[in-house]
Amino acid sequence: MSAADPATLIKTALRDLPDGPLGLAVSGGSDSLAMMVLAAQHAAQSGRSVKVVTVNHGLRVAAAEEADFVAGVAGGLGLSHDTLLWQGWDGQGNLMDQARQARYRLMAEWAARSGVAAVLLAHTQDDQAETLLMRLGRGAGVDGLSAMRSGFEVNGMLFYRPLLEASRNSLREVLWRNRQRWIDDPSNQDDQFTRVRMRKALSEMAEAGPTAQELAQSATHLAAAKEALNWAVARFAEDHVRQQAGDLLIAAAPFATLPAELQRRLLRHALAWVSGDGYGPRGAALAGFCTAALAGEPATLSGVRMTHRKGDIYLYRELAAVKAGPVEGQDTFDSRWQINGPVRDGVYIGPLGKEGLKLCPNWRESGRPAAAHQADPAIWQDNRLISAPLAGFLQGWQADLLPKFRDFAKWLAIR
Repeated sequence: MSAADPATLIKTALRDLPDGPLGLAVSGGSDSLAMMVLAAQHAAQSGRSVKVVTVNHGLRVAAAEEADFVAGVAGGLGLSHDTLLWQGWDGQGNLMDQARQARYRLMAEWAARSGVAAVLLAHTQDDQAETLLMRLGRGAGVDGLSAMRSGFEVNGMLFYRPLLEASRNSLREVLWRNRQRWIDDPSNQDDQFTRVRMRKALSEMAEAGPTAQELAQSATHLAAAKEALNWAVARFAEDHVRQQAGDLLIAAAPFATLPAELQRRLLRHALAWVSGDGYGPRGAALAGFCTAALAGEPATLSGVRMTHRKGDIYLYRELAAVKAGPVEGQDTFDSRWQINGPVRDGVYIGPLGKEGLKLCPNWRESGRPAAAHQADPAIWQDNRLISAPLAGFLQGWQADLLPKFRDFAKWLAIR
């Protein structure tokens, strides 16, 4: 697997991605800066407009200067630039993960406001190899070792990685030819970060192998294996998994005959689907959940409860995991539900709950358990139940799964 020409990859992205302006996520490092230089050179030829965004996580004093540097280079190339500031770190939890999630959320919101059709990210073949080594060190399975996806969505916005087949050196050559300097983040030399250690290890392995290109090729093969496994699970889901409102019912007897890998994969994706989370659990927690499923025992994981009913493994949303506070003006609920109805002042969406369910005399007609209904979307006003569409109390309101959640088997096949 040889490295591809980055200019050709950018030209193809500018030509083939959905109509509308394209956003570029640029940090000031060599990879993203080269992507910006190439996009500026080829934008006019493709008839595309390009907008640039930089996220300042507010974690380093130099970050503001780096954002200003990107703004200056973008201006010199005739491109607009915006800086987004994240101030959400409270000192708790996994900083890198929270920063990553915030970065994508902020960029998705910026792109929607700016009329951007897709946001381009500058991940390279080297990033693929580094990620593979990092995850090997964590004992990751097929999914964890698979190549990065070229495209994915965050909050309805498409993010695309056009440079996954390009090497970091080829991008730096673009900057050298254009006499454009870049910024090296000091953290890229800090050995406390696993990625930095893997980057140095790759450099040391260059002569003896495997090379970054070979590791990236392995990640690509594993991505193909992941796709095949998801295809097999999706076929099983078409025959043996039913949807009931936002719940999933897995036929227990056929499930028990699946290979262990497919059992875990099906449950992980089912948990992600019911919770609306982009990532299902892994490791010991998932293994324990799978054991409970096979043993006919109840369990709770990732905001999803499991019971067993009439030969089915029944998965539904856990009330305690649903955001209970009123959200004024919100027309979506718990990441999966689209709510429509006669909006009026003071109306808000929240979970139905135990007390709300008592006000819905027809809820049993759905065939769903009471605990599943309690996590359903309901419309409230001054603590008074206005509507519970999934419990048969409509009052002019409707709750539908968002389009990507309407068919579990199709959703699973593209994971």
